[in-house]
Amino acid sequence: MAGPVPELEAPAAACAARIHVADRVLLASHIDADGLTSAAVASTALARANVAHEVVFKKQLDETEIASIAARDERVVLFTDFGSGQLDVIAEHEARGEFVPIIADHHQPADADTEFHLNPLLVGLNGATELSGAGAAYVLARALEPDGVDNRDLAALAVVGAVGDMQESGGELVGANAGIVDEGVAVGSLDTAKDLAVYGKQTRPLPKLLEYASDVSIPGITNDPDGVRRFLDDVDVDCYGDGDWRTWVDLSMAEREAVASALIQHAIRRGVPARRIEELVATSYTLPNEPEGTELRDASEFSTLLNATARYERADVGLAVCLGDRTGALERARELLRNHRRNLSEGVTFVENEGVTHEDHVQWFDADDRIRETIVGIVAGMALGADGVARDRPILAFANEDDEHVKVSSRGTHALVRDGLDLSVVMKEASRAVGGDGGGHDVAAGATIPRGEREAFVAEADRIVGEQLG
Repeated sequence: MAGPVPELEAPAAACAARIHVADRVLLASHIDADGLTSAAVASTALARANVAHEVVFKKQLDETEIASIAARDERVVLFTDFGSGQLDVIAEHEARGEFVPIIADHHQPADADTEFHLNPLLVGLNGATELSGAGAAYVLARALEPDGVDNRDLAALAVVGAVGDMQESGGELVGANAGIVDEGVAVGSLDTAKDLAVYGKQTRPLPKLLEYASDVSIPGITNDPDGVRRFLDDVDVDCYGDGDWRTWVDLSMAEREAVASALIQHAIRRGVPARRIEELVATSYTLPNEPEGTELRDASEFSTLLNATARYERADVGLAVCLGDRTGALERARELLRNHRRNLSEGVTFVENEGVTHEDHVQWFDADDRIRETIVGIVAGMALGADGVARDRPILAFANEDDEHVKVSSRGTHALVRDGLDLSVVMKEASRAVGGDGGGHDVAAGATIPRGEREAFVAEADRIVGEQLG
């Protein structure tokens, strides 16, 4: 195999060799977009290699969940998009001969070893920006190819996972992710182009597309419906179709360039800093084999659709969509997406109305039971830059998990990461200081802590962030 990530070919080959001699594999994966696409990539590759397997999803991989996996009768367990951070616990079960773990992950490994471990961090690659969980699963899929099988078409799902995992640092996928993109383009499962960096180009009417585009806040456009309509009325482009607003993909290339140019000029006039204006243009990743004007055509919208399934206990629906179900599963996913969008909107409104508490180096809010713990991190990321929420410091979000535990999600920006922020370290160290545990990536991470330890956790997180950012 000549794969897209030469540094990982040896561990991928070792993992694949062990899988090929297995009678059956249990595939366990995480529930976010990266986890779902990881499972879909791995499951497809296993099926094409004629390896019998079952897929299960876990909201979190803690000692209880690992014990439940060990209690099953599968000899080989493939963990995707998690497992590295829990390797110390997994290794204990391995030592007792309960199962053979194979891990394809990109999170910070725990202080333990196992024979079959595929992780970019072990070969000097960045697991937050250079390779996602789905990317690690893709590398494994390429190594699993039997004679006559080409798994490069799975690159599209790997890119959806990377985009869903916020790995587009600087407006495009880099490092090992870029190699996967190249393979997808080569077989026609992916297209790339420089385009306006806004969410919803496939499905949102133009006014909503611009109004909700908040990554770069533009006065008179962002969250300003009247301003958006005035702006579009002044652009020399017919923004209406048959009596209704067109979408971005309805426009010709010349029309898109006209709107984008006018938007940039508007931003300049309204005083948006040059470095932020540069962020208005980024690389787009589209799936040309999916229908134009649908959520599945755009990697970012596809990832949001997937988040709307597993985070509401319907990982089976998201997996079915990834595996090609374009009838019942897709319609159910769209229903869940509509509900997801309502919940996100209500969550951001909650943050704007209630406000955040500012410490010296972090800011935080406690949603209690008002926001689901499975989406509170997404809400936190969306709230960055909203009224009263600063972008120059990370945000911590708390939500009730159960009667004894609280979920903490954290979000930062790539600019903060470049200045030294590493939220995976913050979440891990601050949570363990209060009897919990956590981890993740430098720009986004999470933890679970005991109830009643919020103040102590915030104080410790604030101290660590202060040290990281100097």
